[in-house]
Amino acid sequence: MATQRFFLELAYDGTNYHGWQLQPNAIGVQEVLNKALSTILREPIETLGCGRTDTGVHAKQFFAHFDAEQPIDHGPWSIEKKNNFLRSLNALLPHDIAVGSIFEVNSDDHARFDATLRSYEYHIHFNKDPFKYGYSWLLRDEPDIELMNQAAKIIMGYTDFSCFSKSNTQVKTNNCKISKAEWAKTDSGIVFHISADRFLRNMVRAIVGTLIQVGKKEIEPADIHVIIRSKNRSKAGTSVPACGLYLTEVVYPSPL
Repeated sequence: MATQRFFLELAYDGTNYHGWQLQPNAIGVQEVLNKALSTILREPIETLGCGRTDTGVHAKQFFAHFDAEQPIDHGPWSIEKKNNFLRSLNALLPHDIAVGSIFEVNSDDHARFDATLRSYEYHIHFNKDPFKYGYSWLLRDEPDIELMNQAAKIIMGYTDFSCFSKSNTQVKTNNCKISKAEWAKTDSGIVFHISADRFLRNMVRAIVGTLIQVGKKEIEPADIHVIIRSKNRSKAGTSVPACGLYLTEVVYPSPL
């Protein structure tokens, strides 16, 4: 029988998972979602995500696609049938994974390769708060946000981010086009907003760690030029904890 391709929009709390990707000796979000879909559709289902997130990283918006026989008996897929499917799927999924929508797409639409923009946020707070534990990084001293924004503007002028990439990632290129990189104050701390066409593994956490060095006045904003041109990961700052990082938006051409 012919198969149909579907896109899922989901969100997850990454605390209990080793990222999105299937892991040989650990649980990833992808594995849990595959099992739930396979149970409902009564056939082996393999999803493919819009990217991969590191262990402990959260996603407010994430997309995945899969191929399957249409999960209906006959006729068009009504809103009621979609809602029933989502209710059944969410009932099987644990509390920290939620699917918000599902829609049919063309057979060659791709959750990863068709995405044109991805956005992340990194949250930092300065006073101990039990309700932020695991969802924001507690930093003792407040850094200089103006200096960090000066450095963030410098980063936007480059495309090769080898210095912020995890080693041995086996990607074809370390080039990314960053369209937004800025810090903003919140009621209890600060948040870093960054958007790009693609990201390297560990890239956002390494950028944040380097910008925090600028904010602490351990290095100057202009030192960012030297760090990026070095293409050497050891020249950049330490990666910040995963708990404060969220994938917040994934953009596709319209319509898919």
